[in-house]
This record gives sequence, C-alpha cells and structure tokens, in this order.
Amino acid sequence: MFDIFLQTLPFFMLIALGYGAARSGFFPQEATAYLTKFVFYFALSALVFRFSANLELSAVLDWSFVLAYLAATTVVYVIATWVAIRRGLPIAEAAVEAQCAVVGNVGFLGIPMLVLLLGEAAIGPVMMVLAVDLIVFGSLIVILITGSRDGRMSPRVLGTVAMGLIKNPMIVSISLGVLVSATATPVPGPINEFLILLGAAATPGALFAIGASLASKSAERVAVAGWLSFCKLVLHPVAVAIAALMVFPVDRYAAGVMIAAAALPVAGNVYILAQHYSVAPARVSASILLSTVASVVTVSLVIAWVTRF
Repeated sequence: MFDIFLQTLPFFMLIALGYGAARSGFFPQEATAYLTKFVFYFALSALVFRFSANLELSAVLDWSFVLAYLAATTVVYVIATWVAIRRGLPIAEAAVEAQCAVVGNVGFLGIPMLVLLLGEAAIGPVMMVLAVDLIVFGSLIVILITGSRDGRMSPRVLGTVAMGLIKNPMIVSISLGVLVSATATPVPGPINEFLILLGAAATPGALFAIGASLASKSAERVAVAGWLSFCKLVLHPVAVAIAALMVFPVDRYAAGVMIAAAALPVAGNVYILAQHYSVAPARVSASILLSTVASVVTVSLVIAWVTRF
C-alpha cells in the first residue's frame, strides 16, 4: 500500500502545485482556462489518438467489459438519483448529483496515472471506460436537464446531444485512432514523433490544470458533497468490482483497471455542465474539491488492492 501511495504521490503533487500557483494569484483563472483548453483539444487528444491507433480493435471493444461497467454505474446512478429525489430536488439537480456520483476524472487523471501504474495494457480498458462515460452518461445528463426544462423530449435535445459528441475531441480522437488501427494504416514517422512530443505535455499539463481549477472551488454544502464523494470514491468502485468480478465474465486484469478507473474523483467536466445549465454549480464544485482531496488516499488503496490480482 505505501509503495503504491509513493507512486501516486507525484501525480497529486503536480495537482497541488497547480492549486498553489492559482491560489496565490500567480496563475490566474484565465490562464487556467487556456491551459485546460490546450490539454483537452491538443495534448490529451494527441495522446489518446496515439494510444488507440496502436491498439487492436479487440483490445478496445470488449462487450462483457462494457456491460459490467455500464450495469454497475447505472446502479450507482439510480441510487444517487433516488436519494436526490427523496430530498425533494427537481430532476435537473438530481441528474447533476448522479453525474457527480459516477463520472470520474478519467481523461485528465486516469489516462496518465493508470497507464503508468498498471502498464500499457491498461490503455484499452481505460479507453472503454472513458467512451461509456462520454457517450452514455455525458448524453444522459443533457437529455435529463433539457428534457425536464422543456417538459418533453424533442429533436432539438437529441440534436444537441449528437453535436456535443461530434465536437468532443476525446470521442473524435478515440474514433480516429481505432479507425487507423482497424485499417492497419501506418502512421508516418514524423507524424508519430509529433504525436509523442505533443502528447508528452498531456500528463503534467492536465494535472497542473486540475489543481489550478480546484483553487476556484469552494467546499460549501459539505454534507451533500461528502455524500456524492462517498458515492464516487467508494460506492462506484465497489459496484464495479461486484459486476466485473462476480457477475460478468471480465478478464481479471481488465477488471482491475475498470475498478481503479471507477475510483477516480469527480470529473471537472461535470462542473462545466452544471455551470452551463445553471444547475447546482456550487454543489458540484464542493464535490470535485472533496473527492479530489480524499482520492489521495482512496485511489492508492484501490490500486494497491487491484494490483494483487
């Protein structure tokens, strides 16, 4: 356990560095926004494309894996939604809380950390988790919020969801990379070197950006944020472990990667959606802050456990 903690510590130290730089005012919010945009649209996209372009399709698409993750995540999503509705919250706020409970920071934190700690074979499983989060649950929150405001489903809502997926650089990078892999199209040497060079900026840039963005987060409504952090850091990986190890025939290594990915803290893009639709942004902000701080310990515990099998 302590060895794993020491291995994860540099990642969280980079997050802390970003937090300190932004908190002191040396790295303003405007700079954080542009750094995040650079990482999201360029560095991380290059990294994801290069990873997926060098994978066999069978390593990316495993239906038992997808069903296990989807089933477990749906259970936690329903639990968080039910708790929110029982508290008298409207559907839009319940959808945002459920999103906090199941969508982790796979892109900015999971890809660089899990691939380094669990090996390059983790790339395929991490890609599948990211794809399910973006395609299924990223679409679901837009449908629920927009549908609840309009009072019905409409082609406009589905069009908004479709355009969101088409414009998402993670989806585009994975899709193009898998296409290159499936067609056995060789990536020219200079292009590959360019992708390696650009992708190398993804890990430090993403982690620094996470920390810098946390500096603007507050810990208001701690009780609710604590519940959502518990769902994300404990309930979600437990549900995924049960589904992957006991219900569905998932390869043990892939199951370990899936569980570790499920243990990641709340994703920053949930806050972007909450702010965009003006639905409980302060609550999401607190959940991201608390879950990220707590994940210094919980992620290390989960990775230490999954590496045993």
